[in-house]
Amino acid sequence: MSQEARPSEVDGFAVAPEAPDAVVVEQDWQRLHKRTVVVAPLSEIAGLLGVAFLLLVVRGFSGLSWIEMGIGITAAVALIVFGVLRWYTTRYRVTSTHVELHTGLVFKKERSVARDRLRTVDATADVFHRIFGLSVVKIGTGRQDQGTEDELSLDAIDHAEADRLRALLLRRLPAPVTSTEGLPPVRPDGSVAESAEPAAAESERVLTKLDPKWLRFAPFTLFGLIAVGALGAAGAWLARTLNIDVAHLPVAEALLGWIRHTPIALVIALALGVLLVLAVLGSLVVYVLSYWNYKLTRRDDGTVHVAYGLLTLRSVTIEEKRIKGVELHEQLLLRQVRGATVKAVATGLGTGQDSGMLLPPAPVAEAHRVVAEILEVDPAPTAIPLRKHPRAALRRLMLWDFVVLPVIIGGLAVLAWQDIFPDWPWQAALALIPVVLLISWDEYRNLGHALTEKYLVSRSGSVLRNTVVLQRTGIIGWRIRQSILQRRAHMLTVGATSATSGGVYEVQYVDQNDGLELAEAAVPELLTPFLERG
Repeated sequence: MSQEARPSEVDGFAVAPEAPDAVVVEQDWQRLHKRTVVVAPLSEIAGLLGVAFLLLVVRGFSGLSWIEMGIGITAAVALIVFGVLRWYTTRYRVTSTHVELHTGLVFKKERSVARDRLRTVDATADVFHRIFGLSVVKIGTGRQDQGTEDELSLDAIDHAEADRLRALLLRRLPAPVTSTEGLPPVRPDGSVAESAEPAAAESERVLTKLDPKWLRFAPFTLFGLIAVGALGAAGAWLARTLNIDVAHLPVAEALLGWIRHTPIALVIALALGVLLVLAVLGSLVVYVLSYWNYKLTRRDDGTVHVAYGLLTLRSVTIEEKRIKGVELHEQLLLRQVRGATVKAVATGLGTGQDSGMLLPPAPVAEAHRVVAEILEVDPAPTAIPLRKHPRAALRRLMLWDFVVLPVIIGGLAVLAWQDIFPDWPWQAALALIPVVLLISWDEYRNLGHALTEKYLVSRSGSVLRNTVVLQRTGIIGWRIRQSILQRRAHMLTVGATSATSGGVYEVQYVDQNDGLELAEAAVPELLTPFLERG
């Protein structure tokens, strides 16, 4: 049967050639790996054992009632039974058009995601999963408004099957497959059998990897304070749950007695010193647990792969064509030691924690090098000089300090005068005025923007200085904001909208004419119909 010739152009636009027809071999329904039956309950049972051990230390074996021991044993058995049922009732398969997942016994749930909407295939493996050679694979579309509803989670499959799914689902135009000959079979338990001739290793180039010297940046993050606060809150909750009177423990009584007979200045100094030491140690521990084994690579299949983690190993694969730019973050303390982190600006990253992380806290010079490698430009756009914003922006930033702070201080002083609050809150707020003014000045000093051949660059912030590099072809619209005070100062805020996870990236407190000219030059003719030329 004759076929009509496909036109080479339509309305002056070139038409891409048709992709060759591919016969995709559909996978039969598969179960999760059989070792999931053991791995799934282990984390919860480990938590129960930790609570049981603490009870034994505090109360002794004779202090445990038969009811408490019965509840613990029943919970452990229930977790094991639930793990078996979850393995038995969970099935998945990959067809030529969809990824399907069926779960549940009493309340069955059938979910399906179209393959052409898939954006992420991420794998994580905690200690128990790594011991048994398994990974938790999350397949999602990257939509922000759906949360986890657009995400399929396979908990768990073996590493070979995880790698096979990642390669299969992120490949948009698979090579034609006419038969299953030469393909490794998939066993009923969800594992991939070894092929007779192993495939060639996937070629990749290492862009950067963890340097132990980067540990010096850990104390200048907030990891330590967060860890100390979380441990303190967990300890207080556990003490209330187990009815432990901490104040009457021998150690606590001795500490309180020492505090009563020690000058308050010395107590405060020692407390701050202990907190500082704990924060430093906590930050080092969190950094090692989170980012050890970190490696960033570029693969020949057009993807960037990030892997990191000591106990829980996580790997994220991002298609390079979805990367529309980068963000370079410099937290205030980290900036003082010339450190920074890098995150990808990409479509379909989803809402997962660190889903776009490209570089953990590291030297800012290494951050600029990674940016140049990812964007394949030299020099890195994050390192080029930026155009400063008008002096009126400084007055605008400090105006809030002179308006908002007196209101807060006056309110606290009135409450203290009425004996509702003590005096120290308004006195502390009064002492913070110089700090707030310095932050405003630093924020103005950091404001800037630039336009290169391919990218729009914007910088803002003080406590967290953020430099955004956005691909000009990734800008789909503009959002112009101008408050009454900005209008009087002839300033505005220009927001570049994109389909990435960030949505809108702003050039703040820019001169009115400079901002409009910047938007018009970045994406010609997009803003032109809305401009009035005088």
